Amino acid sequence: MNKVFLIGNLTRDPELTQTAGGVSVCHFAIAVNRAYTSQDGERQTDFFNITAWRGLADTVARYVKKGSKVAVSGSIQIRNYEDNQGQRRTAVDVIAQDVEFLTTRTSGGDDFYDNTPAPANERGNQAPAKRKPQLESFDDDGDIPF
Repeated sequence: MNKVFLIGNLTRDPELTQTAGGVSVCHFAIAVNRAYTSQDGERQTDFFNITAWRGLADTVARYVKKGSKVAVSGSIQIRNYEDNQGQRRTAVDVIAQDVEFLTTRTSGGDDFYDNTPAPANERGNQAPAKRKPQLESFDDDGDIPF
């Protein structure tokens, strides 16, 4: 089984491109803090390259930016390539199957999402934005109803 779950912050804005066949692909990277600190008290951070395809790529590119916190589930893919100097290199990428946005989106300081994260999956489906419920006034005459 090849499955990975990561929670981290985008290190740069996502880059949305299309293949020659017109398929959307989005590349972004996240920084993930390790659960422990080193002997000198510093927290270590790992950086992961993420690739999202099709509708998920479009959704990620539209709704997140550098600094956004996301949860990514997917699989690890290892690829070999040759760099400009002819050296063989190995790269480890995460192919996203689901991305959940953990940063509340705001517009002009007015939240139009509640604090529930908006999930997106590889088909690009995303939960609709929800407004915070408004409380209604209640006219209480003080009489017990039973």
